[in-house]
Amino acid sequence: MIRAVMPPASAASLARPPLIAAALLALATLLVFAPGYAQYDTVSQFGQVLSGAFDDWHPPAMVQLWTWLHPLGRGTTPMFAVQVVLYWAGLGLIAAALPGRRRQAGVLALGASPLFLGWQVVVLKDAQMIAAAIAATGLVAAFQLRGRAAPIAAVASAALLFLYALLLRANAVFALAPLIAALTPIGGIVRRVAVTVAITAAVLAGSQTINHRVIGSAQSGVEKTQPLFDLAGIAARSDATSDTGLLPSQVAQLRQRRCVSPFFWDPLGEPSHCADVIALLNALPSRQLYVRLASAVLHHPLAYARQRLSHWNVTERWMVPAGMPSDAPPTDDEPNDVGLAPPGRIAAPWQRLAAALAATPLGWPIAWLAAAVLLAWAIVLKPDATPIGSTRRRLALGLLASAIALEASFLFVSIASDLRYHLWPMLATGVAALVAPRPEIGRRGVVIACIVASAVILPGVAARTLLPVAPATYQAMLRWDAGAIALLNN
Repeated sequence: MIRAVMPPASAASLARPPLIAAALLALATLLVFAPGYAQYDTVSQFGQVLSGAFDDWHPPAMVQLWTWLHPLGRGTTPMFAVQVVLYWAGLGLIAAALPGRRRQAGVLALGASPLFLGWQVVVLKDAQMIAAAIAATGLVAAFQLRGRAAPIAAVASAALLFLYALLLRANAVFALAPLIAALTPIGGIVRRVAVTVAITAAVLAGSQTINHRVIGSAQSGVEKTQPLFDLAGIAARSDATSDTGLLPSQVAQLRQRRCVSPFFWDPLGEPSHCADVIALLNALPSRQLYVRLASAVLHHPLAYARQRLSHWNVTERWMVPAGMPSDAPPTDDEPNDVGLAPPGRIAAPWQRLAAALAATPLGWPIAWLAAAVLLAWAIVLKPDATPIGSTRRRLALGLLASAIALEASFLFVSIASDLRYHLWPMLATGVAALVAPRPEIGRRGVVIACIVASAVILPGVAARTLLPVAPATYQAMLRWDAGAIALLNN
């Protein structure tokens, strides 16, 4: 009996099914969700595209790209197509470079999950950042995970995509600098930390030059929102006046009108609510505001800690009431008069499923942060001497460092609590779990993981059970009495 000997499958043939599946998923996304959902920020940015007048309240790089693409399609269509194609291309490239059908399918299933895809079909800077960052990662990882050096064309394309992603959010550098360092073949941890610091410094120093001098956007005063938010919070929690620049009567107004919200800065900026209370403070130059904030933090560290921790608790969706807004992706467009139209009715059930998942611990950024820390700890404890195993380990740790660093940055740099701000850390953690070599956790590791999960989930469930349900409308949120979680009282 003669047995036929089959030649081993080539790398290209093994890679083909995930890439085909990713292409089909991209096509399905385009067909079901076109032309993408438009929220308030989307409408505002499209207005800038139509007028040709840019400011920096929203990322000028996104408006500039939209301006270039606008002749190719109506409304949100071209930007929607870009972010869908980049998103699935990046996930497909990563999946195709991984061993085993389960890991490959896991990456694509993660990308297709309603919680992630439901937000990825909204034309926003956050979805654009995710698409650009995951595509850039996939371009480099596709070669590195196969033990090959990425060609110059792939590196140059990835660099351009990372630059775009870095310009889309003020805090994007905290997420992407460690990931870029992990993808750079430069040696040990010390060099990677140095690269991370260098990228962070360069982006913080150069982003304003790109936004204002290269792109030509006008200054909107958006850089003032962070110090105004924290100065008002410190004053409301400590009666600080000389250090914050607010008069005693203004501090009393902050409390009486409930201007300081752990959920977002909006009550302070809303003309009909509290903008008049901080008008004199808002008139100061941004540099002077940051100097004043530094002085207030130095003299009132406990008030500042309570201000930041109360906001971090809310933005992490931890010990908060049930019904917190801004976690579910939209099922319709923001009302507008610029011609933006929503997807068809077939898309709405998917968005409602995403909303249901967002209400579970899967929609709690704090749960993903805990998972990222535990996974990073397990990977560090298990070195891998094989070249491919070491590469997978390095990429997984880079993704986890990206997730952890961005979540940690919200302790200091954040003024709003939308779930979309956390989607990149959540997705990066999920991809890292599928990229990493299988860790040997052991009984002790399982016990620690269970303790951490209980410490995160049980207080969150208790808060949602015991606290009054959060307001359902924007206007009600502006006047929300969030004392139970805001730590407003002395």
